Amino acid sequence: MSGLFTPLRLPVVLACALALGLTGCGGGNNLDETRSGQANDRSKRDLNQGIGGRTQENGTLFGPGGLFGSKAQKKDDTGTGVAVNAYLWRASLDTINFIPLVSADPFGGVIITDWYTPAETPNERMKVQVTILDRELRADGVRVSVFKQQTAPKGGNWVDAQVDPRTQIDIENAILTRARQLRIAGGS
Repeated sequence: MSGLFTPLRLPVVLACALALGLTGCGGGNNLDETRSGQANDRSKRDLNQGIGGRTQENGTLFGPGGLFGSKAQKKDDTGTGVAVNAYLWRASLDTINFIPLVSADPFGGVIITDWYTPAETPNERMKVQVTILDRELRADGVRVSVFKQQTAPKGGNWVDAQVDPRTQIDIENAILTRARQLRIAGGS
């Protein structure tokens, strides 16, 4: 048997093909990077310069801590321990404090209440979700969703009911008013 694919040459041909394939998967020219390391650092820094000389933040797919949270993270100057506006967070909790909470996530900025039945309307119940959207104290930094259910005439099961859109706006306004009060009391 003569030819390229004889039983003795087949492993050599496969190894060469594999080596060529892996070489093509390289991420860059390491020789150039080592020769001009300082030039590359300078060009990366220049690319990150924004308008007016401010540096831009480069985001990552897995967040600031990397995939496993091992990268060093920047410290926030706020010192609040929450990832949302502290005044809006506290004001939201103060405003809906009469309803039992199911969950409160200060890092995601979401507060979800349990079902609440007012004493004056025992055949209705409501549930509130407050979402804080920003780290700044702004009028559009909070969103409230209200869910309402009523007992059905037959069977007494709870069925979804229409919520007056003004209810959500009233709760948002109450949260914003309380947040302003907290900010003024805090002296900022």
